Amino acid sequence: MDVHSKEIRSFNMSRIRGKNTKPEEVVAKYLFSQGFRYRRNVRNLPGKPDIVMKKYKTVIFVNGCFWHAHEGCKYFVLPDNNKKFWEEKLFRNRERDFEKKIQLEKLGWKVITIWECELKKDKIEETLENLKQKLYNI
Repeated sequence: MDVHSKEIRSFNMSRIRGKNTKPEEVVAKYLFSQGFRYRRNVRNLPGKPDIVMKKYKTVIFVNGCFWHAHEGCKYFVLPDNNKKFWEEKLFRNRERDFEKKIQLEKLGWKVITIWECELKKDKIEETLENLKQKLYNI
């Protein structure tokens, strides 16, 4: 049983953004501060990557642990309510992510995925430093 009324749940769900989320903003601001330049949400690439770094032929996806079914993550918990719907939706999202990654790699792009949980206070510094090192080594 849902703890919210149908109207409140609908309102809450309508506030969930698909782009320019807080985790994306954190990564984008960090990259900019380190001198990297990029474009955001490029529509003509498979999966509309969150960040596209043409100079490095690299795309970055900043994935929410829940919405992209981050396996083994404590922030991904399948809801008990309407379980079949959520299983199909979230695991289809995961499949789609994999398909888009393969398409991008076939086009010659390097794909980096950063998970929302990797941007929590205890891991953010290490995650962003690793990202910078990956980009310098490309």
